[in-house]
Amino acid sequence: MAGILEGASPGLLAEYLASRRPLVSVICTSYNHERFISASLQSVLNQTYPAIELIVIDNNSTDQSVARVEEFRQKQPEIQLIRNTENVGICRAFNQGLKRAKGRYVIDLSADDLLHPERIARQVAGFERLPGDYAVIFGNAAFIDEKGRLTGYHYPISPAGQATVNVPSGWVFKEILASYFVATPTMMMRKDVLESLGGYDESLSYEDFDFWVRTARHYRYYYQDEVLTSKRIVRQSLSSQFDTANNPLLESTLKVCYKAFDQCQTADEYAALANRIRWFIRECFYTEQFKLAFCFRELLEYMEKPDFRTALILRLCQWHIPVNSLYRNYVTWKKNRVFRRGALNAGI
Repeated sequence: MAGILEGASPGLLAEYLASRRPLVSVICTSYNHERFISASLQSVLNQTYPAIELIVIDNNSTDQSVARVEEFRQKQPEIQLIRNTENVGICRAFNQGLKRAKGRYVIDLSADDLLHPERIARQVAGFERLPGDYAVIFGNAAFIDEKGRLTGYHYPISPAGQATVNVPSGWVFKEILASYFVATPTMMMRKDVLESLGGYDESLSYEDFDFWVRTARHYRYYYQDEVLTSKRIVRQSLSSQFDTANNPLLESTLKVCYKAFDQCQTADEYAALANRIRWFIRECFYTEQFKLAFCFRELLEYMEKPDFRTALILRLCQWHIPVNSLYRNYVTWKKNRVFRRGALNAGI
């Protein structure tokens, strides 16, 4: 080996070493992300890891998002761009990129989030040390606002930067049912696992809960205790739509819950799913999706009878009480309180 590389130019040596490392495909989905996409793409180009392909899918943005991407492509023509003539949704847009991806590992990047420079290098190194039944590596995430200011963390951290709470790792199917604990933007996924699933389910309005349910039953997840991603919290983000009246996200959630029910095997798993469904019934009430609440009840009753609190919520759903405006004000107050507390813990 040394004889072959002896006398090679630094550029050729770097190209050879890069060729020996697993390719990572970063699939960036964008819709009206003009304000943020340049920083997001630059964070990919700033990676210390050399073997990366970048695929951008624009979902028919009406702002200057595509123009910002083209500015990068003038300097980096290897960046691939798919321009949709209509907004086909997050799941289908990602699958368009997945079909082009050649990497061993895949990152699903929203065009308003940021990768820290060592993110890909650290995650690839972690994956390469793991057994073959691991499908996902994930980590902690910093929360930033629309101006890029740090507001907190997905998991609270110590002064040394480690999470101060216990984060599930390994076989996490029950934990996936119990709560939202994986910071979605931090995930690196095995491409062959994604392909075995047929990519994301395009009948759904969002992707992560379904992906977790379909993979965590058969594959392990590894928590890497580092902050290598910044998740931007914006007013019109998809996650914020869960609080709005008559949003389509809870209907997708019901479909995923039926998938999860079919995969449950133990009493603890059924109990975790039942508890989550009780929470979704409350969300249906708060978002005034009263009929959908009874669809969740139907699934719940396959596992247990609704408890007193759930029965009360369902009775209130029958009365069609308009509570969404009040609920959204409460959620906004609570988020602001959490961000202020996170900022204090972070020493901001």
